[in-house]
Amino acid sequence: QVQLVQSGGGLVQPGGSLRLSCAASGSIFRINLMGWFRQAPGKERELVATIRRGGTANYAESVKDRFTISRENGENTVSLQMNRLKPEDTAVYYCNAQILTMSLKTEEYWGQGTQVTVSS
Repeated sequence: QVQLVQSGGGLVQPGGSLRLSCAASGSIFRINLMGWFRQAPGKERELVATIRRGGTANYAESVKDRFTISRENGENTVSLQMNRLKPEDTAVYYCNAQILTMSLKTEEYWGQGTQVTVSS
């Protein structure tokens, strides 16, 4: 069993900052890729950012230069620092991980989701 538990999020004014974190635990041999997706009301889930083992990051164009993804805690935790937030960043944010489990199967896992609302 593998779990991704998210923390952070909430309500912030435009131009403000928030930090999301996601901790993976359980039967983990290695985490290959971690990332963040988001889903706004009435829209499809979209990629925000990903980070590979070793630190190579990839960002959606809409968040480049505003958001920073990082991995900590022996690389089992992923964080998303969100700066200069805009109302269009409002969405439910989901943590995602591609994990090689102790049974040597690569599987995809999702966090529980957390609401980010950018509004004055």
